[in-house]
Amino acid sequence: MELLERKNLRLQDHDYSKNGAYFITICVKDGHEMLGKIVGANCVRPILTDIGQITETEIGILSNTYDGVIVDKYVVMPNHIHMIIFIRADGRTQFAPTISRIIKQFKGSITKKIGYSIWQRSYHDHIIRNEDEYCKIWKYIDENPAKWAEDRYFCTENGNVK
Repeated sequence: MELLERKNLRLQDHDYSKNGAYFITICVKDGHEMLGKIVGANCVRPILTDIGQITETEIGILSNTYDGVIVDKYVVMPNHIHMIIFIRADGRTQFAPTISRIIKQFKGSITKKIGYSIWQRSYHDHIIRNEDEYCKIWKYIDENPAKWAEDRYFCTENGNVK
């Protein structure tokens, strides 16, 4: 049996430790809705499960874990997370946090606290290139709970992601 080669999702030749804003999406394995529930048509914030609350706490810790890393906006959805992460490097190159390192530590910390991994193997990132993009992404994150039924990660009645 021939194994499929895993596609590298990162932008080639981009230094993910340099100053910038990054839109990150992290998904729960197999789309399981383990982090919370959306209640009501105009839900502003999901009702978080115990695992969702641990996840939210860990998001808050990220800005204190690494110098120059700020989680600017986030939402914990039933089966995924969206975050805007700013890296403001101070010129250091040795041990400067990369987005990959930050996400690995974040997932690992939650896994350790709950006793098993719930995460899909990778994550999606998008380098935010200008203020207009930042505003659109910020709005998308802010409105995501109210638009849950339209979300591409929304599960149908049989548990499959749309």
